[in-house]
Amino acid sequence: MKETIYLDNNATTRTAPEVLEAMMPYFCEKYGNPSSMHEFGGSVGKAVDAAREQVAAFFNAHPDEIIFTSCATESDNTAIRGAAEWYGREAKFITTAVEHPAVLQPGRRLKAEGRECTELPVDGKGRLDLDRLRAELKGTKNAIVSIMWANNETGTVFPVAEAAAIAKEAGATFHTDAVQAAGKLPLDMSKVPADMVSISGHKFHAPKGVGALYVRRGTKFKPFMLGGHQESGRRAGTQNVPFIIGLAKACELAMAGMEEENRRLAALRDRLERGILASCPDVRVNGDPENRLPNTLNVSFEYIEGEAITYRLSDCGICVSTGSACASGSLDPSHVIRAMGVPFTALHGSTRFSLSRYTTDEDIDYVLDKLPPVVHGLREMSPFGPDRAVGTFT
Repeated sequence: MKETIYLDNNATTRTAPEVLEAMMPYFCEKYGNPSSMHEFGGSVGKAVDAAREQVAAFFNAHPDEIIFTSCATESDNTAIRGAAEWYGREAKFITTAVEHPAVLQPGRRLKAEGRECTELPVDGKGRLDLDRLRAELKGTKNAIVSIMWANNETGTVFPVAEAAAIAKEAGATFHTDAVQAAGKLPLDMSKVPADMVSISGHKFHAPKGVGALYVRRGTKFKPFMLGGHQESGRRAGTQNVPFIIGLAKACELAMAGMEEENRRLAALRDRLERGILASCPDVRVNGDPENRLPNTLNVSFEYIEGEAITYRLSDCGICVSTGSACASGSLDPSHVIRAMGVPFTALHGSTRFSLSRYTTDEDIDYVLDKLPPVVHGLREMSPFGPDRAVGTFT
């Protein structure tokens, strides 16, 4: 068996060897500042330009529509707060109740500052009712809409193209957090009329510490990072050249084998799901089974807690999670699972398995061997159950 079975790839992924190889010359050999006027720095600037072209191809966009950032959190904040500052106090912010905190928290800050903000609900499968979006946009002026492309916890894929079209029809600015979709789904800006799109490299085999924000030509926003001329004056700060090169290589790798890799991952995910349902009673699958990422499976084990499952599996060398890595350490149930109306008997038992290009059949076999006794053992100790006194976890 492997030393570690890593099924927490929605939290972060292993940096691909090809990515690391592309990055290495820019640490010690080609270390010039790309903004410098001399040839040593200028040659590095040309490498950044080539990387921008590759990332733009990832979006089927123009290179001047790509802003390099430190991560998706920065990209999200730049999009949301930058647009809100441009439109002023009259801007209305519309998002969903299941967004990543990098979208929810900026929205709540806008609300605290006096702007109108709405978090749209989802149904029991985590799906969005677009009629609710239309209703919220009716009669608005200078609205900003932010709807994620795919949910990080359940893998549910939202109808982003349709939502963006609805927003554009109402004259709103549309942003999508595409962190989990990047590398798994095509992000084609000729087909999706989004104004701004956030991605993060470490979610698809680039290193941590680099992201990008797609900004469609003509989109109005005020820069979030001030202090220099970099990124055409839209994001100040010396460019993180090795990581930008790595992001571009990860985009190239993802584009090259996406369709075939998605089929492989979906087959592994489905085998894992069937095995869990067959070996563990009282389990529910969370999310939309018809529209979800090929690598993501979120299930709730009733009457026990996901944190306990995670720790027990960790003892077996298996890495999974109970939801977003950014919310780890909190004892509160997942805001995503809660928003879906999952009953309290399963609310705390949600567990996310997320696969990557490095996940194998043997990994799935090992998890299906170790997981059932973990679940059985925890239920033996639990005071909750269909044949016991049932209380609440809250």
